Amino acid sequence: MKHNINVTTYLIILFYLSQLIGLFVVNQSIQDVIKVDGITQVQYEEVAVERPETEGAESFNFMLGSIFVGTMLVLVLIKFRLHKVWKIWFLLAVGSTLAISLSIFLDNRIAYIIGFIFAYFKIFRPNVYVHNFTEVFMYSGIAVLLVPIFDVFWMLMLLLAISVYDAFAVWKSKHMIKMAKFQSETKLFAGLNIPYEIKGHKKGKVVSLNSPPLPDHMKKVNIKSKMNAHVKQEGSVRSAILGGGDIAFPLLFAGSVMIDLIKSDIPRNLAFLKTLPVPLFAGFALIYLFWRSEKGKFYPAMPFITVGCLLGYGIVLLI
Repeated sequence: MKHNINVTTYLIILFYLSQLIGLFVVNQSIQDVIKVDGITQVQYEEVAVERPETEGAESFNFMLGSIFVGTMLVLVLIKFRLHKVWKIWFLLAVGSTLAISLSIFLDNRIAYIIGFIFAYFKIFRPNVYVHNFTEVFMYSGIAVLLVPIFDVFWMLMLLLAISVYDAFAVWKSKHMIKMAKFQSETKLFAGLNIPYEIKGHKKGKVVSLNSPPLPDHMKKVNIKSKMNAHVKQEGSVRSAILGGGDIAFPLLFAGSVMIDLIKSDIPRNLAFLKTLPVPLFAGFALIYLFWRSEKGKFYPAMPFITVGCLLGYGIVLLI
């Protein structure tokens, strides 16, 4: 088993929170549902960042192109050791996605202020609580921005493409490992982070989430792709991490399924409930991966999560 039961449980709980909150925020971002020439259309609230004006295959190509460009830029930063540039980029990304999520409930200016305040503390005054709190809400912002430009078919195609890419990046090219090492050096990681030991702020006490002590032969750095679940070690504290892509892509798929249900004239609240098997089974797939995986080995998570999403979608269609 990749992590002990306590750490695995915390990761799974935060994964499900990210999915549920993300679906809720996407649902709340719907401004109106109208009929145009007998076809149900969904209108969305304006958010803090303008959405891409694409749909269908264009959205698929846009996402693949964005991932390719983003990967190339990160590899350039790695090559030239541009840590400060990465911090600025990360600050803008965190602040913007938080602002998008908050703009569904607040004025855009207030959303930006709060979003970048949390982004500042996440990057320059980090602790495990701020890190995971912001991570949970960041993916809601990504979903609000991108779910409206996808339908279920093209989101499914994206899931399959990302799964193939994830497997290639972990098992063949291994460039994701370089990217993860770079993020570890800068202490900025896009994903959930559960340390095996948490130091108390007031008395310096340490609360251990790990059952037995780590064997000597396992006390080495183990770093994986930012899109995969893995264990890392910073100084004397090991952390279990679930990468951002493993949270964002199943949420985007679940969001597209929910919108598709709404377009089939199912009420919004009921559509939200009917969509829940998708994140539920995605989480089951993640649990299976944690259970079957071994310490010290690298595993692409997205193929497993995609299978879980498909099983969940099958349940949605049956009910």
